Amino acid sequence: MNLSFTVTQSELSDILLNISLTRPVFIWGAPGIGKSALVQQFADDVGMPCVSLLGSQLAPEDIIGIPQINGDTSQFVPPKMIARKEPYVLFLDELNACSQEVQKAFYSLIHEKRIGEYHLPEGSVVIGAGNRSQDGAIVKTMSTALVNRMFHVQLVADPQQWLNWAYENELHSWVIDYITQRPDNLFSEPPKTEEPYSTPRSWHMLSDALKAYGAGEKDVPEHILRVLAYGSVSANHAGMFLAFVKNLGNKNLLNQIIKGEARFPSDPKDRDVLYFISQSFRAKLLMELPDDKQKMDKNTQYLTHRAKALIKDLSHINLELAQMIVSSDDGKVLPEWFMIEIVRDLPRLIKNDK
Repeated sequence: MNLSFTVTQSELSDILLNISLTRPVFIWGAPGIGKSALVQQFADDVGMPCVSLLGSQLAPEDIIGIPQINGDTSQFVPPKMIARKEPYVLFLDELNACSQEVQKAFYSLIHEKRIGEYHLPEGSVVIGAGNRSQDGAIVKTMSTALVNRMFHVQLVADPQQWLNWAYENELHSWVIDYITQRPDNLFSEPPKTEEPYSTPRSWHMLSDALKAYGAGEKDVPEHILRVLAYGSVSANHAGMFLAFVKNLGNKNLLNQIIKGEARFPSDPKDRDVLYFISQSFRAKLLMELPDDKQKMDKNTQYLTHRAKALIKDLSHINLELAQMIVSSDDGKVLPEWFMIEIVRDLPRLIKNDK
């Protein structure tokens, strides 16, 4: 499912606080984006325990329980994990990965907060979550009856909110500093092949690995750092992260280049650093240049002036990287007015890019 509108982490927290108390909420989002962590945080915020069930590993009897004879009749006895006396948050993770039979078992639980004759304690909350079909995860088509029983939201990763969380949870400083400079690298769409890719969860995993090896506090062999980075996040981001680590002594190099206090590194041995700086420069332009030229302030006017000169300088060092800055190969496009000025002032660069 792809919804027309998306929500950030803080917006989802507000939705859960306002809606899930009366209606079940289903959270759509890519693997590793933070769905489970946000539901646990919500449960902590409202002071209720969180019980998680993994849809992909459930059978119908795990929900409805087993029949028990009671005198002349029988009744289904729900599992102890669900049949609680105090209100709680029931989190149905990977709900759209379970079979149709298991989905049917969820109908009354989601709609009426009931399993047979057992009713969830007053005040209990039911939240579902699942991945999208394009994520390459195990998903099954949800029945229209089940879809119609829930309020749906689609979660996206917000770099600044994730960084706030990363600071609070003391993630490794290299990861925090890198995402601060390259917030566009926090998340990448799942690849079609079996390989690591970047998500909030995978950056957290890299942080744990760096801490386990004591990186930053003691020297860690370069090949080990490569193993840690390439084993956690996408290959492209891993390469740039390693260039960032190598360049930690000059972590303000891009700002110094923009101010005219430094130049792009031109030594062939610094190609990985040059690539990282070039990617960071493109990301800065994408984030800071307005779509409407009339909305520029003094800072963006200065950035525009310097950008054209710096792209020209970079083209003399590495034409391919200069072309990469103004390209749209990744689906992200610089403002049209800026590209018109590039065509006018640097026609050779654009012509070679085509």
